[in-house]
Amino acid sequence: NVNPRLHTPMYFFLKNLSFLDICYTSCVVPNMLINFLLVKKTISSNACFTQMSVHMSLGVTECFLLLSMAYDRYVAICSPLHYTKIMHPMLCISMAGACWVGGFIVSLINTVYTLQLPFCGPNIVNHFFCEEPTLLELACADTSLNKTVLFFCAIIVALAPFFIIFFTYANIISSIMKIRTTGGQRKAFSTCASHVLVVTLFYGTIFVIYLRPGTVHVANQDKMATLFYSVITPMLNPLIYTLRNKDVKLALRETTRKKVISYLLS
Repeated sequence: NVNPRLHTPMYFFLKNLSFLDICYTSCVVPNMLINFLLVKKTISSNACFTQMSVHMSLGVTECFLLLSMAYDRYVAICSPLHYTKIMHPMLCISMAGACWVGGFIVSLINTVYTLQLPFCGPNIVNHFFCEEPTLLELACADTSLNKTVLFFCAIIVALAPFFIIFFTYANIISSIMKIRTTGGQRKAFSTCASHVLVVTLFYGTIFVIYLRPGTVHVANQDKMATLFYSVITPMLNPLIYTLRNKDVKLALRETTRKKVISYLLS
Protein backbone atom coordinates (compact mmCIF):
# COMPACT_ATOMS: atom_id res chain seq x y z
CA ASN A 1 0.00 0.00 0.00
CA VAL A 2 2.91 2.40 0.62
CA ASN A 3 4.30 1.88 -2.88
CA PRO A 4 2.98 4.56 -5.27
CA ARG A 5 3.28 2.19 -8.25
CA LEU A 6 0.41 0.15 -6.83
CA HIS A 7 -1.95 3.13 -6.40
CA THR A 8 -3.63 2.77 -9.79
CA PRO A 9 -7.08 1.51 -10.90
CA MET A 10 -5.54 -1.75 -12.13
CA TYR A 11 -4.23 -2.58 -8.66
CA PHE A 12 -7.48 -1.45 -7.05
CA PHE A 13 -9.28 -4.14 -9.07
CA LEU A 14 -6.51 -6.65 -8.32
CA LYS A 15 -7.01 -6.04 -4.60
CA ASN A 16 -10.73 -6.70 -5.04
CA LEU A 17 -9.95 -9.87 -7.00
CA SER A 18 -7.52 -11.07 -4.33
CA PHE A 19 -10.05 -10.50 -1.55
CA LEU A 20 -12.76 -12.16 -3.65
CA ASP A 21 -10.60 -15.23 -4.30
CA ILE A 22 -9.85 -15.59 -0.58
CA CYS A 23 -13.58 -15.52 0.18
CA TYR A 24 -14.31 -17.84 -2.74
CA THR A 25 -12.00 -20.59 -1.57
CA SER A 26 -12.86 -20.07 2.11
CA CYS A 27 -16.55 -20.79 1.56
CA VAL A 28 -15.88 -24.31 0.24
CA VAL A 29 -12.36 -25.53 1.05
CA PRO A 30 -12.49 -25.82 4.89
CA ASN A 31 -15.67 -27.90 4.89
CA MET A 32 -14.44 -29.93 1.91
CA LEU A 33 -11.16 -30.80 3.66
CA ILE A 34 -13.01 -31.81 6.82
CA ASN A 35 -15.26 -34.12 4.80
CA PHE A 36 -12.22 -35.76 3.22
CA LEU A 37 -11.10 -36.79 6.73
CA LEU A 38 -14.49 -38.01 7.95
CA VAL A 39 -16.06 -41.38 7.26
CA LYS A 40 -19.60 -40.02 7.60
CA LYS A 41 -19.83 -36.80 5.62
CA THR A 42 -22.84 -34.68 6.58
CA ILE A 43 -24.02 -31.10 6.21
CA SER A 44 -27.25 -29.52 7.43
CA SER A 45 -29.75 -28.24 4.89
CA ASN A 46 -29.33 -24.66 6.13
CA ALA A 47 -25.55 -24.85 5.85
CA CYS A 48 -25.83 -26.44 2.41
CA PHE A 49 -28.12 -23.73 1.02
CA THR A 50 -25.97 -21.03 2.62
CA GLN A 51 -22.86 -22.47 1.02
CA MET A 52 -24.62 -22.68 -2.34
CA SER A 53 -25.80 -19.07 -2.12
CA VAL A 54 -22.44 -17.63 -1.04
CA HIS A 55 -20.53 -19.69 -3.61
CA MET A 56 -22.79 -18.52 -6.44
CA SER A 57 -22.69 -14.89 -5.28
CA LEU A 58 -18.90 -14.85 -5.25
CA GLY A 59 -18.68 -16.64 -8.60
CA VAL A 60 -20.99 -14.14 -10.29
CA THR A 61 -19.08 -11.27 -8.68
CA GLU A 62 -15.85 -12.60 -10.18
CA CYS A 63 -17.43 -12.76 -13.65
CA PHE A 64 -18.40 -9.10 -13.42
CA LEU A 65 -15.08 -8.10 -11.85
CA LEU A 66 -13.08 -9.69 -14.67
CA LEU A 67 -15.22 -7.68 -17.09
CA SER A 68 -14.44 -4.47 -15.18
CA MET A 69 -10.73 -5.28 -15.28
CA ALA A 70 -10.94 -5.78 -19.06
CA TYR A 71 -12.49 -2.32 -19.40
CA ASP A 72 -9.70 -0.88 -17.28
CA ARG A 73 -7.09 -2.44 -19.60
CA TYR A 74 -9.01 -1.18 -22.64
CA VAL A 75 -8.95 2.42 -21.40
CA ALA A 76 -5.28 2.15 -20.36
CA ILE A 77 -4.12 0.99 -23.80
CA CYS A 78 -6.64 2.57 -26.19
CA SER A 79 -6.98 5.95 -24.40
CA PRO A 80 -3.77 6.33 -22.36
CA LEU A 81 -3.88 10.14 -22.30
CA HIS A 82 -7.37 10.13 -20.77
CA TYR A 83 -6.84 7.11 -18.50
CA THR A 84 -6.62 8.93 -15.17
CA LYS A 85 -9.54 11.16 -16.10
CA ILE A 86 -11.82 8.27 -17.12
CA MET A 87 -10.80 5.75 -14.45
CA HIS A 88 -11.12 8.10 -11.51
CA PRO A 89 -11.45 6.60 -7.98
CA MET A 90 -15.23 7.05 -7.69
CA LEU A 91 -15.82 5.21 -10.97
CA CYS A 92 -13.58 2.34 -9.84
CA ILE A 93 -15.40 2.09 -6.51
CA SER A 94 -18.78 2.20 -8.27
CA MET A 95 -17.76 -0.52 -10.72
CA ALA A 96 -16.45 -2.78 -7.96
CA GLY A 97 -19.56 -2.16 -5.86
CA ALA A 98 -21.81 -2.99 -8.81
CA CYS A 99 -19.95 -6.29 -9.24
CA TRP A 100 -20.61 -7.30 -5.63
CA VAL A 101 -24.25 -6.18 -5.71
CA GLY A 102 -24.83 -7.97 -9.01
CA GLY A 103 -23.43 -11.18 -7.58
CA PHE A 104 -25.73 -10.94 -4.56
CA ILE A 105 -28.84 -10.31 -6.69
CA VAL A 106 -28.22 -13.21 -9.09
CA SER A 107 -27.49 -15.55 -6.19
CA LEU A 108 -30.61 -14.40 -4.32
CA ILE A 109 -32.85 -15.08 -7.33
CA ASN A 110 -31.56 -18.63 -7.81
CA THR A 111 -31.53 -19.40 -4.09
CA VAL A 112 -35.17 -18.34 -3.68
CA TYR A 113 -36.23 -20.56 -6.59
CA THR A 114 -34.26 -23.51 -5.20
CA LEU A 115 -35.68 -23.14 -1.68
CA GLN A 116 -39.20 -23.55 -3.07
CA LEU A 117 -38.43 -27.10 -4.21
CA PRO A 118 -39.30 -30.16 -2.08
CA PHE A 119 -36.43 -32.51 -1.17
CA CYS A 120 -37.76 -35.94 -0.20
CA GLY A 121 -34.50 -37.80 0.31
CA PRO A 122 -32.23 -39.63 0.47
CA ASN A 123 -30.41 -36.33 0.05
CA ILE A 124 -26.95 -37.55 -0.92
CA VAL A 125 -25.00 -34.71 -2.53
CA ASN A 126 -22.78 -36.21 -5.24
CA HIS A 127 -20.27 -33.38 -5.06
CA PHE A 128 -17.42 -31.93 -2.99
CA PHE A 129 -19.72 -29.15 -1.76
CA CYS A 130 -23.24 -27.78 -2.27
CA GLU A 131 -23.80 -26.29 -5.72
CA GLU A 132 -27.13 -25.55 -7.38
CA PRO A 133 -26.95 -27.96 -10.37
CA THR A 134 -26.21 -30.82 -7.98
CA LEU A 135 -28.99 -29.85 -5.55
CA LEU A 136 -31.53 -29.64 -8.38
CA GLU A 137 -30.89 -33.33 -9.07
CA LEU A 138 -32.12 -34.13 -5.53
CA ALA A 139 -35.45 -32.31 -5.84
CA CYS A 140 -38.69 -34.31 -5.89
CA ALA A 141 -40.47 -31.89 -8.23
CA ASP A 142 -40.09 -30.59 -11.75
CA THR A 143 -36.94 -28.45 -11.89
CA SER A 144 -37.26 -27.26 -15.49
CA LEU A 145 -38.07 -23.69 -14.37
CA ASN A 146 -35.05 -23.63 -12.04
CA LYS A 147 -32.76 -24.94 -14.76
CA THR A 148 -34.11 -22.38 -17.22
CA VAL A 149 -33.54 -19.53 -14.76
CA LEU A 150 -30.05 -20.84 -14.01
CA PHE A 151 -29.27 -21.15 -17.73
CA PHE A 152 -30.36 -17.59 -18.54
CA CYS A 153 -28.47 -16.26 -15.51
CA ALA A 154 -25.38 -18.06 -16.81
CA ILE A 155 -25.83 -16.36 -20.19
CA ILE A 156 -26.11 -12.94 -18.52
CA VAL A 157 -23.25 -13.30 -16.04
CA ALA A 158 -20.85 -15.54 -18.00
CA LEU A 159 -21.46 -15.73 -21.74
CA ALA A 160 -22.31 -12.04 -22.29
CA PRO A 161 -19.32 -10.72 -20.27
CA PHE A 162 -17.04 -13.22 -22.00
CA PHE A 163 -18.01 -11.95 -25.46
CA ILE A 164 -17.69 -8.35 -24.30
CA ILE A 165 -14.20 -9.15 -23.01
CA PHE A 166 -13.41 -10.89 -26.30
CA PHE A 167 -14.38 -7.86 -28.39
CA THR A 168 -12.64 -5.56 -25.91
CA TYR A 169 -9.38 -7.42 -26.40
CA ALA A 170 -9.91 -7.44 -30.16
CA ASN A 171 -9.90 -3.63 -30.00
CA ILE A 172 -6.93 -3.69 -27.63
CA ILE A 173 -4.92 -5.89 -30.01
CA SER A 174 -5.83 -3.59 -32.88
CA SER A 175 -4.52 -0.62 -30.89
CA ILE A 176 -1.36 -2.50 -29.88
CA MET A 177 -0.55 -3.31 -33.49
CA LYS A 178 -0.56 0.43 -34.23
CA ILE A 179 2.26 0.99 -31.73
CA ARG A 180 5.39 1.54 -33.79
CA THR A 181 8.01 0.34 -31.30
CA THR A 182 8.52 -3.34 -30.56
CA GLY A 183 9.17 -2.56 -26.91
CA GLY A 184 5.88 -0.72 -26.63
CA GLN A 185 3.99 -3.60 -28.20
CA ARG A 186 5.68 -6.10 -25.91
CA LYS A 187 4.85 -4.03 -22.82
CA ALA A 188 1.20 -3.66 -23.87
CA PHE A 189 0.84 -7.39 -24.55
CA SER A 190 2.49 -8.17 -21.21
CA THR A 191 0.00 -5.91 -19.44
CA CYS A 192 -2.95 -7.88 -20.84
CA ALA A 193 -1.54 -11.42 -20.92
CA SER A 194 -2.19 -12.21 -17.26
CA HIS A 195 -5.81 -11.09 -17.41
CA VAL A 196 -6.45 -13.04 -20.63
CA LEU A 197 -5.09 -16.22 -19.01
CA VAL A 198 -7.24 -15.77 -15.89
CA VAL A 199 -10.35 -15.09 -17.99
CA THR A 200 -9.72 -18.19 -20.12
CA LEU A 201 -9.28 -20.48 -17.11
CA PHE A 202 -12.25 -19.12 -15.16
CA TYR A 203 -14.84 -18.74 -17.91
CA GLY A 204 -13.80 -21.94 -19.68
CA THR A 205 -14.64 -24.16 -16.72
CA ILE A 206 -17.86 -22.24 -15.99
CA PHE A 207 -19.09 -22.91 -19.53
CA VAL A 208 -18.49 -26.63 -18.98
CA ILE A 209 -20.87 -26.60 -16.00
CA TYR A 210 -23.61 -24.10 -16.76
CA LEU A 211 -23.90 -23.79 -20.54
CA ARG A 212 -24.27 -27.41 -21.59
CA PRO A 213 -27.58 -29.18 -22.28
CA GLY A 214 -28.80 -31.01 -19.21
CA THR A 215 -28.67 -34.39 -20.93
CA VAL A 216 -24.90 -34.33 -21.40
CA HIS A 217 -23.87 -33.59 -17.82
CA VAL A 218 -21.45 -36.11 -16.33
CA ALA A 219 -21.22 -35.98 -12.53
CA ASN A 220 -17.49 -36.66 -12.15
CA GLN A 221 -16.54 -34.24 -14.93
CA ASP A 222 -18.73 -31.54 -13.41
CA LYS A 223 -17.18 -32.11 -9.99
CA MET A 224 -13.66 -31.69 -11.31
CA ALA A 225 -14.58 -28.64 -13.40
CA THR A 226 -16.25 -26.99 -10.40
CA LEU A 227 -13.27 -27.79 -8.21
CA PHE A 228 -11.00 -26.20 -10.81
CA TYR A 229 -12.76 -22.83 -11.04
CA SER A 230 -13.67 -22.70 -7.34
CA VAL A 231 -10.32 -23.72 -5.83
CA ILE A 232 -7.50 -24.13 -8.36
CA THR A 233 -8.07 -20.94 -10.38
CA PRO A 234 -8.31 -18.63 -7.31
CA MET A 235 -5.06 -20.17 -6.04
CA LEU A 236 -3.34 -19.59 -9.40
CA ASN A 237 -4.53 -15.99 -9.84
CA PRO A 238 -1.98 -14.40 -7.46
CA LEU A 239 0.85 -16.33 -9.13
CA ILE A 240 -0.33 -15.44 -12.64
CA TYR A 241 -0.58 -11.74 -11.89
CA THR A 242 2.49 -11.49 -9.66
CA LEU A 243 5.01 -13.43 -11.74
CA ARG A 244 4.21 -11.42 -14.88
CA ASN A 245 4.06 -7.99 -13.23
CA LYS A 246 7.28 -6.02 -12.88
CA ASP A 247 5.74 -3.42 -10.56
CA VAL A 248 4.55 -6.06 -8.09
CA LYS A 249 7.88 -7.93 -8.17
CA LEU A 250 9.81 -4.69 -7.67
CA ALA A 251 7.53 -3.64 -4.82
CA LEU A 252 7.97 -7.04 -3.15
CA ARG A 253 11.76 -6.83 -3.48
CA GLU A 254 11.83 -3.32 -2.01
CA THR A 255 9.56 -4.31 0.88
CA THR A 256 11.64 -7.43 1.59
CA ARG A 257 14.88 -5.44 1.46
CA LYS A 258 13.51 -2.86 3.92
CA LYS A 259 12.31 -5.61 6.26
CA VAL A 260 15.71 -7.33 6.18
CA ILE A 261 17.60 -4.07 6.80
CA SER A 262 15.23 -3.15 9.63
CA TYR A 263 15.69 -6.60 11.18
CA LEU A 264 19.50 -6.45 10.93
CA LEU A 265 19.66 -2.97 12.46
CA SER A 266 17.32 -3.80 15.36
